[in-house]
Amino acid sequence: MSEPMEGARPEPEPGPGAPAAVAEAPGTVPEPPSERSSEPARPADPVPLGVTRTPTGVAEVDAQLERLADADHLAASGHLEVYEDVHRGLRDALTALDRRPGPPAPPTPGA
Repeated sequence: MSEPMEGARPEPEPGPGAPAAVAEAPGTVPEPPSERSSEPARPADPVPLGVTRTPTGVAEVDAQLERLADADHLAASGHLEVYEDVHRGLRDALTALDRRPGPPAPPTPGA
């Protein structure tokens, strides 16, 4: 056996139950795991995040927040459409606040 170079780390010994190393021919690239299995790889099914949505008391806003639950049942590629739709609805609700008449502004001093 040759002595390790100064500063070099020794290779760790595999523990019990560790898979045996597979010898690869020099210059070959190992296959990705998905190509080794007999079953084709498929994306995981969507899983709801379980995020609770607290009602705000504003019907338009609450409806948009509930719309976010639609993304729980879609693959990640479908989330963007839901998020953009909710963003547009929330923006419209905020814009509508500017159009609603509110209480009169307080008088300015000296006017």
